[in-house]
Amino acid sequence: MTQRRSPWARVESHLAGLDGVRGGSDGRPWTVGGRLVARRVDGSTLLIRTGFDEREILLADHPDTFSVRPELEAHMKVLADLDAGDLDAVCAALTAAWELQRR
Repeated sequence: MTQRRSPWARVESHLAGLDGVRGGSDGRPWTVGGRLVARRVDGSTLLIRTGFDEREILLADHPDTFSVRPELEAHMKVLADLDAGDLDAVCAALTAAWELQRR
């Protein structure tokens, strides 16, 4: 029987493959050039930096994966549910966050 890879292992592996991304260990956020890419919120939730327009697309295209709490409405951030969500969409959002923060 093949054991399924944990969603966090996939996220960590994806972020490790993005040039210049640091952090992630000991609860530290993942950053590039000192700018936030993502951070772990709890056991199944990842906060990801995103532009406002891109966030609306993520919310519309993947409502079971991405959400925004009221306190995040004014911020360029989105929450990703790693347990119930689409990990391909999460990884694509992480790449977009990395590109946004490298500008």
